[in-house]
Formats: sequence, structure tokens, C-alpha cells
Amino acid sequence: MPQRPTSLLALLAAFALLTLAACGGAGGNDRPPEPGDRAVARVAGETIWASDVKREAVAQGLIGEGEPLDVTSGLFRRVLDEVIDQKLLAREAERRGLDNSPSVQRRLATTRDRILGDVLVETVVNGTITDQAVQTLYNEQLSLARTSEEIRVRQIVSRTQAEAAQVVGILSAGAAFEAVAAERSIDEATRYSGGDLGYSTLDVMPKAYADALRDRPAGSTIGPFQVEGGWAVVRIEDRRRETPPTLEQARPQIVRYLTYEGVRRLLEDLRGRADVEVLLGSSADGGGQEPASAPRTPAPAPTPPPASAPTSGQTPAASAAPKDRP
Repeated sequence: MPQRPTSLLALLAAFALLTLAACGGAGGNDRPPEPGDRAVARVAGETIWASDVKREAVAQGLIGEGEPLDVTSGLFRRVLDEVIDQKLLAREAERRGLDNSPSVQRRLATTRDRILGDVLVETVVNGTITDQAVQTLYNEQLSLARTSEEIRVRQIVSRTQAEAAQVVGILSAGAAFEAVAAERSIDEATRYSGGDLGYSTLDVMPKAYADALRDRPAGSTIGPFQVEGGWAVVRIEDRRRETPPTLEQARPQIVRYLTYEGVRRLLEDLRGRADVEVLLGSSADGGGQEPASAPRTPAPAPTPPPASAPTSGQTPAASAAPKDRP
């Protein structure tokens, strides 16, 4: 029977299992770690529990925190096999004495610290993020929010001012804007939807569009005016007040904000009570040499163009950064 290849995640997770062993975890303990837990496998006398498999599935992003994982499902069996592989790798590493290396001990200690920190956050911080806390912050932000006016626009982009003037003439003769956009616009992102840019607010549009559309009523045809990559003729389809997000739409961002704030306050308190001494000198000292095991610093990623400068043929909606609000 061919051997199933071990995933990279399984190799990495083996270090976490080694941490538990190094910290005095009872390998053969048959007491369930959680109420109602179920033993699903044993490796060299060490029990693997259903909660171990579920935790690994969450760590890999296969399921969300709090989502169920049926022990009879194919996904559960696949992740169980990976957990078994992790146990086998960890036990073999111990047999070879790899866990006695000082560098490995430091890595194990770091993993242990990370796990304990996560557990502290789950216990102290997450316990304060209640439905009432989310609702309260949502109501506060809703009362402070200043709703803007959204404008729905269609556009026809031409290469030259003369071509754009011809578009104005065709529209003035009664041609449908959507049909002319599909036939003549050079903006590939919108031409086949009749030039529709959807709803957007003036503050996130490129300046040329915002200046042209400001204070113009719905139904207006405007242009031509010069834009990045050509000349635009636009029609305002509708103007409406911006609709704030519902509680359920805002909930994920509110939870992230409350979690961040909780961790920040917790660390602020801990740092205020702890004796922390940073032993690094100033940058002028040149710093110490990194250990040979330190990973090489990758080359910096190229800087993207600014959001306010759309490329040729790009629509205002595509070039605008989304608003940040909870």
C-alpha cells in the first residue's frame, strides 16, 4: 500500500505537539480534555481526542472557530490522519533526542508562550465581547456616522476629445446610452454592462469624475471631460443617501476592533506591571550580528500605485479604496 505523503502543515504542527510533551503533558492520559469529548485514535498508547482533530482543522482554516466537525465525515478522517502523522513525527524526534537541542528547546518554549497567550486572550478578552458590547458599539457608531450621498453613474470612455464629441452627438440624437457604451466605450471593465459604474460617493471617486458630477441632478448627461486614459461622457442614473451597514454586516469588523482593543488594554496593563528591559543598542551602534539560523530577509514587494490614480481604462469604482468603518 503506497504511503500517504505528510503535509507541510503536519510537519510544522509537530513542534506544537513536542511542546506539550516538553511541558509535562501526560501522553497516556485517558481523561477527556473537554466535556463530552471522544477518543478517536491511539498512537503508542497516547489518546487522540476528537477535540484535537477539530483544533487542527481550525488551525488549518478548514473550518471556522465554533463550527461543528462530524467525526464520520471525510474531512475529519483526513485531518485525523494528519494528527496521527504529527504524533509519529514527534515521537520519532524525541527518540532521536532532537528535543534536547538548545535551539529546539527555545522554539518549543516560544510555541508554548504563543499558545498560552492565545488561551489568555480567549479567556480574558473574548469573554468580554458579548452581543450587548457589539450592539452598544454599533449604536454609537451609527449615531456618529455622517451618511453621504451615493451616485450611480454610467460612462462612455473615448480615446480622443473628438471621438467623445461624436458620442455626445449620437446620444443627443436619441441613442440609448447603454447601447452606445457597449459599441464605442474603450473601458473594457464597463462597456458590456452599458458603462455601469454602480453606486459610489464623490469622496472616493477620482477628482475628474467628482468635479464633473458634483451638484448635477439625476438624469444629467455630462462631458466630455478628460480622465486617465481618455475622455469620458457620463450619465447620472440615480442619487440616494448612503445606506449604513446592518448590525450583522458590521459585526465581524466590530468584533475585530473589540478584540484588538481588549488585547491592547491587557498588554498595556501587563507592561505597566512588568520589569521589561530591551537590551538592543541604538541603530547607530550597528546592532549585533544575527545568528546563522536566522532566515534571510526577503526583497521588499513593489509599491502599488496610489489608489487615487487609476490606470488606463480603469473605472472610479475600481480605483477607489473602500471606506473604513466598523
